[in-house]
Amino acid sequence: MSILVDEKSRVVVQGITGREGTFHTRQCREYGTKVVAGVTPGRGGIVHEGVPVFNTVKEAVEHEAAEVSLIFVPPASAADAILEAADAGIRLVVCITEGIPVSDMVRVRAALRGRPTRLVGPNCPGIISPGKCKVGIMPGYIHRPGAVGVVSRSGTLTYEAVAQLGRHGLGQSTCIGIGGDPIIGTTFLDALRLFREDGGTRALVMIGEIGGGAEEEAARYAAKEMRIPLVAFVAGQTAPPGKRMGHAGAIIAGGHGTAAEKMAALSQAGVHVLKSPAEIGGAVKRLLG
Repeated sequence: MSILVDEKSRVVVQGITGREGTFHTRQCREYGTKVVAGVTPGRGGIVHEGVPVFNTVKEAVEHEAAEVSLIFVPPASAADAILEAADAGIRLVVCITEGIPVSDMVRVRAALRGRPTRLVGPNCPGIISPGKCKVGIMPGYIHRPGAVGVVSRSGTLTYEAVAQLGRHGLGQSTCIGIGGDPIIGTTFLDALRLFREDGGTRALVMIGEIGGGAEEEAARYAAKEMRIPLVAFVAGQTAPPGKRMGHAGAIIAGGHGTAAEKMAALSQAGVHVLKSPAEIGGAVKRLLG
């Protein structure tokens, strides 16, 4: 099974005529994703990459029944693009954009609170249900259908985990890159709740990073609610306090958010915590017998 997206998902790409939007629209369509519309203000009426382009997301919803949005809009306009998609009734917004101001994301989070639209990202690789639908920038060829879920703050480590699972003959149900910014839409806790309800996921890989308390929150939930094996790796074990590592949210501030704290919380919750990302594939293989 899969969560959030499948072969029936109808996708609109916001920023489709830009360089990134053009390239990844092509990649998603070649993977089999139903990209039914694109949005670039002022370019409505053209056909780009074989996809009809509209001036607004509302028009894409009305004319092409779009339900999922993939955003490649520059940072200064990305928050407005997210809210435009939500206002148009899009159920799932996947925002790839990196560098959105934190103040803009504070506004987005407040505006989405209590609304049916789910946001994945920003600053993320997106989401893929192997063999069915790719809404993001991940290399589709390394993914294969299976029963292992993957949720990660790091795009690169997501790809590494998936490649390892493949080498051990294990496919994935769904892979979600939640993004590494301080303020994101779907959190680890949200993802664990989704995977818990998916009967097709038999094991879950969680890849965290230093900074914030999302991993600890997920650990508390996992201890009480998760009934499938959970393998975790936390990046940044040697990172010094006060030094940013990769993502904007990957920073130890005020002595909190260290890898050691996160690993301890996950271990106490019964999660199989790994010290190296090179162990992910083998650990999942052993847990599944």
